[in-house]
Amino acid sequence: MDEILIRPATLADIPHVLHHRKQMFADIGSGTPAELEGMALTTAAYLRDAMPAGSYRGWLAQTADGRIVAGVGIAIAAWPGSPADPAPRRGWVLNVYTEPEFRRRGIARRLMDALLGWCRAEGFAQLAEQRLA
Repeated sequence: MDEILIRPATLADIPHVLHHRKQMFADIGSGTPAELEGMALTTAAYLRDAMPAGSYRGWLAQTADGRIVAGVGIAIAAWPGSPADPAPRRGWVLNVYTEPEFRRRGIARRLMDALLGWCRAEGFAQLAEQRLA
């Protein structure tokens, strides 16, 4: 397998995060092209504020020649806590995407390991539950 570097996302990586987010939704058949573009505009504005504020963190998978082939992120929001987890914040995993030709190589697993390792180091006891209908 080609060497893949897992690294934190920066503001300069916003176009990659947007591409992954749009492709993720397109791949599952959610949203028209116009809706996906509208979402990308909203997401770009969110990321420009949230990344420096620390309320969004992301990780990217990059090939040796610099191509970004996968990514994952976490949105961190203020939270009132609960008896099981009194922390005043909660995280939601977002934007898990791997380019089709790089799938089934364990890249998404490595990205999730980086995200979960960061969460543990930052003292997160749990991430927000997401229930599907």
